Amino acid sequence: MKALFDTVSEACSKLTTNRYSTSFSLATKMLAKGIRQDIYNIYGFVRFADEIVDSFHDYDKETLLDRFEKDLGLALEERISLNPILNSFQGTYHKYGIPRHLVDSFLKSMRMDLSKKVYRSEEEYKEYIYGSADVVGLMCLCVFVKGDAERYEQLRDSAMALGSAFQKVNFLRDLKADHDGLERTYFPNTNLLELDEDSKARIVEEIEEDFRQGYRGILRLPGDSKFGVYMAYRYYSKLLHKLQRTPSMELRNARIRVPNYQKVGLLARSYVKYRLNLV
Repeated sequence: MKALFDTVSEACSKLTTNRYSTSFSLATKMLAKGIRQDIYNIYGFVRFADEIVDSFHDYDKETLLDRFEKDLGLALEERISLNPILNSFQGTYHKYGIPRHLVDSFLKSMRMDLSKKVYRSEEEYKEYIYGSADVVGLMCLCVFVKGDAERYEQLRDSAMALGSAFQKVNFLRDLKADHDGLERTYFPNTNLLELDEDSKARIVEEIEEDFRQGYRGILRLPGDSKFGVYMAYRYYSKLLHKLQRTPSMELRNARIRVPNYQKVGLLARSYVKYRLNLV
């Protein structure tokens, strides 16, 4: 009856996605049914690891992350885990041949969040973003190209750029929560207590370049994944636009969002463009 347990495990990953992120959940629903569950499985894995380092303040985070990483290793080796999130992830990992170094790099960045508070150099900043975001995009790309190594290499840089763009938008949106709640500063050479328009403009310009490179990859994605990824791109682009229009000091004191009614509007307009082959 392993099949039934796998079904229950996958339901847990889908529930995790739906409860933790309405925007990612909406974009995932736009993927073809045949790959949708595998993206839920990846999201569930990265979400749980992220929660350990970001949310469980009343517990020993390092011990929890050590246990999670050990359980992950066993799940990947034995192809089963009694942790349903890890059980569903290992299924996707083996199904599409996700490289282990992507998983290891992700966990390395999560472990950095346990102790590192300030990223002072571009090298540190890029290393963290690679592990926390770029590799997640690459895991998803493995699913989108269905394990096709040649196509994966062709789209690799674009997938990393899109992952970077999404993460940097999150950093800009979450300035207050990261600085006040977690005492973290990700953007190097930026004083968040005195964030000015010039500093914000440099950050926005960097993100826009990532988006441009990422969009070029979206145009080359297989049909069963293109619209879902495009929807996520449109949402984050909209969020970046709102952040760009928000005064820099206000970003330090508020968390900017895209309301649900605007998300629905984005979905409708994006679908029309997609159906007209404008994407």
